[in-house]
Amino acid sequence: MNLLQRALIEKTGHDNGFEHVLPSAGDAVTLASARHRSKATVTASADGFGVRFQPATPALLPELLRSIQPWAGGGAVFRVPTMADLAALLRRAASLSQALPNQAVRDYHAAVAQAVADLPVENRGTEVERLVRQRVGQERYRNALLSYWGGTCAVTGVSTTEALRASHAKPWAECADDGERLDVFNGFLLVANLDALFDRFLISFDDTGQLLASSQLSQGDLLGLGIRPGMALRWLAGEHRPYLQWHRERFLLGV
Repeated sequence: MNLLQRALIEKTGHDNGFEHVLPSAGDAVTLASARHRSKATVTASADGFGVRFQPATPALLPELLRSIQPWAGGGAVFRVPTMADLAALLRRAASLSQALPNQAVRDYHAAVAQAVADLPVENRGTEVERLVRQRVGQERYRNALLSYWGGTCAVTGVSTTEALRASHAKPWAECADDGERLDVFNGFLLVANLDALFDRFLISFDDTGQLLASSQLSQGDLLGLGIRPGMALRWLAGEHRPYLQWHRERFLLGV
């Protein structure tokens, strides 16, 4: 790796979610961030770049593998041919590292601590504080889902941010703790009409991601709402399934 390659890799990391350079042995650049705990070690070769991640969460590598193939025979090393591809890989890894458990929970606790500290003393420990905590949590959850789904609806692929909603499978009020409330796998980024139906248990998804519609919805309603046979989640991780099972039980009860 020559000095120009090293400088370009460091700049690419800085611009795409890995703003710190750590000491590393050999001919490699190790990148890190203050915003998440994943690290990336980048090497250069004649046919591109190899990237080995030290993930902050075990879920990171499976999620990256949805769209990027690892180096053949290289274990968890990803190969990308150009600097632009390296930027896209690092940007996706940084975005996921901030969205996946448990970074979202840590970010939430830090944001809540600041928000509560800014409250007048007489409002602490009251309904005002509870509402502040919920508002901050819902904002963090939406941001996490936007990052995880790449800013597009989990079913339709619509990318108009104003039309997208962060839908919990297990509702905020019924979650056992902040880990569940802010778990990016406890729900989906959905366009507003699907969100409204999902929130009211009028649609759900099976364990393959196929959309299920309640018998309470007439064919005319389904047509008007843009729901058609064969609609499904763009992908479904194993971590989604326990929350979906909870949601489906309520869906089947019709409540």
